[in-house]
Amino acid sequence: MKSKIRLYYKLFQIVILFINGLIIAAGIFPALNFLYSAREAKTRRDALKTRWLQWFSAIVNLHIIKEGELPKKRAILVGNHISWLDIIVIGQYLPAYFVAKSDISSWPVIGYLARQGGTIFIRRGNKQHIKETAEKMVWSLKQNSSIIAFPEGTTTKGDEVLHFHASLFQPALLTRSLIQPVAIQYHGAAQELAPFVGDDAFVPHLIRMLALDKIEVRLNFLPVINSSGKNRHSVSLEARDMIERKISKCSPQMLRTRSILKLSRGESYNSKAQS
Repeated sequence: MKSKIRLYYKLFQIVILFINGLIIAAGIFPALNFLYSAREAKTRRDALKTRWLQWFSAIVNLHIIKEGELPKKRAILVGNHISWLDIIVIGQYLPAYFVAKSDISSWPVIGYLARQGGTIFIRRGNKQHIKETAEKMVWSLKQNSSIIAFPEGTTTKGDEVLHFHASLFQPALLTRSLIQPVAIQYHGAAQELAPFVGDDAFVPHLIRMLALDKIEVRLNFLPVINSSGKNRHSVSLEARDMIERKISKCSPQMLRTRSILKLSRGESYNSKAQS
């Protein structure tokens, strides 16, 4: 009974949060743009977005273990992608624009809030749209805004790090912005329930998250990559490797997977050598 009351209360808080978000996006943001200079308006918008995400974090009861240092200058932060929760986990620590799949733009309420919050949408497989996305990222970086992107292009269960799409790194190289890998891991009950994969729908998944007592997350801001003299492919491989190694240290399952892969590669090599 207590768990149901707690869930209903959290749902009520979420409704208030979204109403508040709509008021901010539809009313306060335009007013700020009218009343202040572009730079001052952006600063105030960023502060409101960060507080809104912190409020969201408190409602779902995120317990975050944060390690590492935040970037001191404009940067592209690239992370492994497990859930829509990743946006709240990272976004509450620094003002930034997110790069997200174009599908999210059509989500009720969330899509509108994302658009008004400056999210840069990308349509995979469309070269022209990818080029336009890169141009938007370059423009944002030139305005001294940071960007948070998930180069895997999809979500996983958190037990692996997929191939990184190198095109997302090009804007950072063109503008000489920092590139900082970020590793995300969910623990406890959230390790199984947090992944937003397959045919998951947002509202049912949100309710499952609200039903948890707490959501445990480890968030690692890894060292900035030195991109001098490197191309987007080498930088993307380096970022992915850093994230995978960090996650492996805290994930026995991933360690076992990597050991099996190394063993199978070794056996394959030996069998070829013998033949």
